[in-house]
Amino acid sequence: MFLHSVNLWNLAFYALMVFMATLGLWDVFFGFEENKCSMSYMFEYPEYQKIELPKKLAKRYPAYELYLYGEGSYAEEHKVLPLTGIPVLFLPGNAGSYKQVRSIGSIALRKAEDIDFKYHFDFFSVNFNEELVALYGGSLQKQTKFVHECIKTILKLYKGQEFAPKSVAIIGHSMGGLVARALLTLKNFKQDLINLLITQATPHVAPVMPLDRFITDFYMTVNNYWILNARHINLTTLSVAGGFRDYQVRSGLTFLPKLSHHTSALSVVSSAVPKTWVSTDHLSIVWCKQLQLTTIRAFFDLIDADTKQITQNPKKKLSVLNHHFIRHPAKHFEENPSIISDLTGTSMWVPVKVSKWTYVAYNESDKIYFTFPLANHRKIYTHVYCQSTMLDTNSWIFGCINSTSMCRQGVDLSWKAELLPTIKSLTLRLQDYPSLSHLVVYVPSIHGSKFVVDCEFFKKETRSIQLPVTHLFSFGLSSRKVILNTSGLFYNIELLNFGQIYQAFKVNVVSKCSGVKEEITSIYKLHIPWSYEDSLTIAQVPSSTEISVKLHIAQPENDSHVALLKMYTSSDCQYEVTVKTSFSQILGQVVRFHGGALPAYVISSILLAYGGQLYSLFSTGHCLEYAAMLDKEAKPYKVDPFVIMVKFLLGYKWFKEFWDMLLLPELDAIVLTSQSMCFPLVSLILFLFGTCTAYWGGLLSSTSVRLLSSLWLTLKRPSELPKDMKIISPDLPILTVVLIIVSWATCGAFAILLTYLYYVFKIVHLQASLTTFKNSQTVNPKHSRRSEKKSNHHKDSPVYQLRLSASDAEDSLRMHSTVINLLTWIVLLSMPSLIYWLKNLRYYFKLNPDPCKPLAFILIPTMAVLGNTYTASIKSSKLLKTTSQFPLPLAVGVIAFGSAHLYRVPCFVFIPLLLHALCNFM
Repeated sequence: MFLHSVNLWNLAFYALMVFMATLGLWDVFFGFEENKCSMSYMFEYPEYQKIELPKKLAKRYPAYELYLYGEGSYAEEHKVLPLTGIPVLFLPGNAGSYKQVRSIGSIALRKAEDIDFKYHFDFFSVNFNEELVALYGGSLQKQTKFVHECIKTILKLYKGQEFAPKSVAIIGHSMGGLVARALLTLKNFKQDLINLLITQATPHVAPVMPLDRFITDFYMTVNNYWILNARHINLTTLSVAGGFRDYQVRSGLTFLPKLSHHTSALSVVSSAVPKTWVSTDHLSIVWCKQLQLTTIRAFFDLIDADTKQITQNPKKKLSVLNHHFIRHPAKHFEENPSIISDLTGTSMWVPVKVSKWTYVAYNESDKIYFTFPLANHRKIYTHVYCQSTMLDTNSWIFGCINSTSMCRQGVDLSWKAELLPTIKSLTLRLQDYPSLSHLVVYVPSIHGSKFVVDCEFFKKETRSIQLPVTHLFSFGLSSRKVILNTSGLFYNIELLNFGQIYQAFKVNVVSKCSGVKEEITSIYKLHIPWSYEDSLTIAQVPSSTEISVKLHIAQPENDSHVALLKMYTSSDCQYEVTVKTSFSQILGQVVRFHGGALPAYVISSILLAYGGQLYSLFSTGHCLEYAAMLDKEAKPYKVDPFVIMVKFLLGYKWFKEFWDMLLLPELDAIVLTSQSMCFPLVSLILFLFGTCTAYWGGLLSSTSVRLLSSLWLTLKRPSELPKDMKIISPDLPILTVVLIIVSWATCGAFAILLTYLYYVFKIVHLQASLTTFKNSQTVNPKHSRRSEKKSNHHKDSPVYQLRLSASDAEDSLRMHSTVINLLTWIVLLSMPSLIYWLKNLRYYFKLNPDPCKPLAFILIPTMAVLGNTYTASIKSSKLLKTTSQFPLPLAVGVIAFGSAHLYRVPCFVFIPLLLHALCNFM
């Protein structure tokens, strides 16, 4: 029945939309590198010592707890307080466990053992009862206040110690990082209580799914405070994102706003972190060994030797974080590194005059200094590049000033180097160092180790190659290619016209080598200059390597930098680089950045179909099938032009003032533009996806009703069509009052779910009655003719409005199927607060605050009436025409104000439902 109302072309279109959506979803959930994180293990049994909180505090927050992490002898020693270490507080995120602290806590303990506990960290963790704060924001403020109390409790554990801390460091995972930032918004909170904040996969910019106003209000409070008080916030903050493996929190949301006054904030993707170089998913970011080792190295470098606590010097904190998380020079951190180094001792000095040089070191008995005179090279070349496969932390490259063949002291250029997975490299522009007369490469005496050092002088234009990316709508059918024929060690491929988040490409690097017996490693680094989201690919050449190229952050309007593919190559190989558009990854970017807005587009399409059904009932007296009305009414040109026009007009001051005077909220399209999330045609794509979802959702609900009615007929005796059409039955007011009381006393979402189940029951009962009636017609056609005559007789009688015919029942079912689709989405959008309430039922019987309570108070009586409404009873309503005209502007409103604020969507849905119910009385 449902499928019969759709022609084959439309069915093919819906199938195509499913295919495209599947491609996008596949790219988001599976189109990334394999998990390269090493698991972090505990060497001893982990123990979590519960810290006793003041009784008033424990009573005020019965669901929350504070723990101290420990292992083995350390755990036994610290069961007797006070403590003597450096406090670090771990805050879990959405549905996170306090036990997630064990990975970083264990690694910190091992590091402390290596230095004989000269310094050590005490890791505390908060138990938030695994609350779903990413879906329900009502408890975020409560968590923030509890953390404030925890910090004060922790610092009291060190009272009386010689080096007692005055502040704590905080590591926040997911929403825990946002709670940590929210501490600064508390009235009585002192900023000095936090000395460092590291967040892991925390969505700082906006909530992943804005399902209630408490979440968005919380975000607005926190972000506005940090923006308005940027001059006064001295808290050093590092935000680490997981990259494309983290499909729960896209990395673009984790980047802290770049404020001109707040320079102590860094944001980086884990794939760009030195010595980590891997993408992590939302959970593995807390146990990824590579990342946790980097974090702990930074923590130990942050210690002030005088206070034996984390330094209070903001410049040092930022230097340490830059050293470990942004650019690592393959040397141990030094706060004030010595720039001038002594080049003395018994060593050989070997002059090198060629422009390209390679040295293979193996079992060297003497130290060797290779000197490169720069005077002649300056005349021909612009840059020098050196690399070494010796990944120790000693200085290895220097510059001599006014020297002939050797120098006693040199400028240590090793601090300018960059550590990569298999090499450390250095590129210098010669004109930046006019005082240097020689470049010196140091090869230490080694035994049993083999490494290779390479240097070459080159002109920049020979190693910088421009490669324009293919057009967005080439769909991967065309490609562009460059061939690297010269035997260089380093190339910069400039990816021209690449800077938008909706662009996505596949870059294929084919390497062909001649006369190579050993396996050679090449490194391809995608460098994004406007954000720290670089990614590395290591290839064994000769080979063919495919690299996915797409962005987390769009290029700012005032930024003129170009994205680069940095290639660290072998001089024995030839490389061919091909770029082409990846259509599946473009769809993946649409889903990744805008998938959360899909419910708004689905509901907008359903509202358009709903309005069409109401109008057909008004104009023809019959209600058409949901699928047919969806095909006819759900058109993007009915919605998008209005949103685009309003967005355009808001650019004018007079219209903006008029808009503000009406107290209208900010247009969601403007919010997305401010976050650099505007795709060309994205609204059209989402609308098509939404219509497709509405269609298949309608098919699913229609099938479900039929199956449930069949089950009803199997379990109970056959039902009959209602003999009268009473809108308000005797038990209806009682049921309505009971559900409203349930909403008030427990949870609004729970009452909405019960109302939904009641409505579904009524529709299933009606479907079963209609099926019984049709079966009886098939079995007894004579009785059917008598029923038709009886029905025609009733049409002429004054009591006809109290009788329900089969055609009226079919019309009613068509209308009810659309209402069920709308109501299903309301239930889905309110489900997070219901889950939160059920999870915390042992602590709180009443959900407070409750985002769904106001909606429940209106929706319960509305759906109670609609459950007893038949099309025959509203055909002659004076309100029907007006009701049929409301869904169109409301569908526009859903897109304009609900795509980035999903909690507003039900407010647009209940209005036509309420008017529909009122048609029974007017």
